[in-house]
Amino acid sequence: MIIIKTENKLCLSCMELHEVQTVICRELELFKNEEVSFEGQYEYCDRRDTLLEDDENINLNSLAMKNAYRKKMDLLTSDDIMSIRKIYDISQKDFAIVLDWGQATITRYENYQVQDRAHNDILLRVAKDPRWFLEMLERAKDKLSLKSYNKYRQNANDEFIEKANELLSDSIRARYAKYQDSDLCGGVNLDLEKVVEMINYLAQNIDSLYTVKLMKTLWYSDVLHYRREGRAISGLVYRKLPMGAVPDGYKQIIDLDGVRYDEENFGDSTANRFRPSEEFVPRQLSETEIAALDTVISNFGCMNTNEIVHAMHNEEAYKLTEEKEIISYKHADKLSVT
Repeated sequence: MIIIKTENKLCLSCMELHEVQTVICRELELFKNEEVSFEGQYEYCDRRDTLLEDDENINLNSLAMKNAYRKKMDLLTSDDIMSIRKIYDISQKDFAIVLDWGQATITRYENYQVQDRAHNDILLRVAKDPRWFLEMLERAKDKLSLKSYNKYRQNANDEFIEKANELLSDSIRARYAKYQDSDLCGGVNLDLEKVVEMINYLAQNIDSLYTVKLMKTLWYSDVLHYRREGRAISGLVYRKLPMGAVPDGYKQIIDLDGVRYDEENFGDSTANRFRPSEEFVPRQLSETEIAALDTVISNFGCMNTNEIVHAMHNEEAYKLTEEKEIISYKHADKLSVT
């Protein structure tokens, strides 16, 4: 028995005024033919050595027992269901409408009734797949107010973007898992938050920053910081291509949330022009990392694409690396910039 609170009040066990303890006890109950262990909350009267459940504790203990059963059976708890609603900021009533369930179904599941497996699987899918929620929302559009529909739709779209970015980030990290050699990754693990900040910082301080120039300035920044501090900034791994160093997985990297660019037409071709996020302020980059970026911006920021590619081709690290192979950070001491 664990005491969590003591209060001077009328004891409903002995009907006298004295200090009553609120306590937690480990309980075992049989529910749906399953033995369930949970923590029950009671009022304890030390004069009669009795435990008492008032109406509030009866409800709390019932929910605790059912949530313990849910966990044992690998079902969503009441808190889990509430968390799913919070993803879309949707009311209990409207959530039931979207799912085409009885009006009070969600309210019951969040309070006293254990959901069946079929409904549990639907809730899990809604939590994991905002696109499916959007499909359900469209079907229920006429049953919701326009204001509510628009709010839920926006929230679902925001969640979809976040989920997509998580999947994209996981994909990039999986790609980089094979790079354990310090000479390849600059002595640091891949840090995608810093990658995004590096791109934003460069875009904020360089006019007309297109893809080729971005790739080169990222490489120069990482290698320069490695030369100065013994470690890279981002953990990106760079490969030698005809126009210079390019981060492995760069096509995925530029689609990360927080990276902004506009597609511009140049005759029969298009190019991505990078721009900083609105009100961008670096929060992950250290002073030494920003100093390295500033040096690169000062040296290469005004160069056009051909000029920076030419500069890259003259770097010893580039010359000493075979085509399409990884450029090692061990050549950092030969970098043209200090």
